[in-house]
Amino acid sequence: MPKLHVEDVGEFEVPAGKRLVLALTDEAGIDQLHACGGHSRCTTCKVEFVNGEPARVTAAEKATLEARGLSGVRLSCQIPCDSDMTVRAISRLEGSGRADAGSRPSDEMAPTPVEWVEE
Repeated sequence: MPKLHVEDVGEFEVPAGKRLVLALTDEAGIDQLHACGGHSRCTTCKVEFVNGEPARVTAAEKATLEARGLSGVRLSCQIPCDSDMTVRAISRLEGSGRADAGSRPSDEMAPTPVEWVEE
């Protein structure tokens, strides 16, 4: 099982392949935002990688980050936990002014079909 270390929160074992956004909420127990429900449309699920950033990226994540002019962050809804990683959770419900974190993302990566591209 991969280990997920969340800065200032702790370290957690995560089922291999689980979406990072779900690992943050389920295993780490934090109030990670995911306003679009994990479809790579809103960027509210942003995280910063400290260590173990995956080399691959979905076409949806790449397009969303480029459209918003974002760099140095990744979308937790588009990352499977398939190796050990350390992240900084920078997009949380507390202090956001939002009523809730968003509808729970599905267990499966979305949008489908999932396409992997070079970063």
